[in-house]
Amino acid sequence: MTQEWKKDKEDINILFNELFSAWSHGDGRAFANCFTEDVDYITFFGQHLKGREEVENSHQDLFNGVLKGSQMQGRITSIRFLNADLAIVHCIGNTKMPSQKNYSEKRASINTNVLVKQNGEWKITSFHNCRIKEPNFLIKWFMKKGKKVQ
Repeated sequence: MTQEWKKDKEDINILFNELFSAWSHGDGRAFANCFTEDVDYITFFGQHLKGREEVENSHQDLFNGVLKGSQMQGRITSIRFLNADLAIVHCIGNTKMPSQKNYSEKRASINTNVLVKQNGEWKITSFHNCRIKEPNFLIKWFMKKGKKVQ
C-alpha cells in the first residue's frame, strides 16, 4: 500500500466518523455534507434519494421525528481503491433509539458506498443500504435445492 493510499484510508475513516457523528447529533446538513452534490442514496426501504439536498431534507425530517435522539455507530469492513480518486467502501452500521440501552444486532445494516475524491476530499457519491438478515428456512431450502441441481 502506498503512503498516499494510507492517508486516503485515514481520510475515509474520518469521513465515516463524521457521518456517524452527524446522525447522532441529529444534524441533517452535516450528514448530507458527507455526500457529493449529485449522490444516489438508496435507503434500506428501497427509496432512492437523488442529490445532497434530498438526503439532507429527508434525514432532517427523520431526525426531528421518528429518529429523534437516535445514535449511530459503525465500522468500515473494507476499502477497495479502483484508482487514485475512486473507492468502494463497505460499512456495517447500527442505530440505537433513545429508549434502548444497547445497540441491537437486529438493527445492523450493511452498506455499499462508491466514494470519489473531489478537490482532495473524499465524498460518497453512491450509497446503498440494507438490513443484515440471516436466511430464513425457505431461503435455506432453496439454496440447498440449488446445490443438488448443479
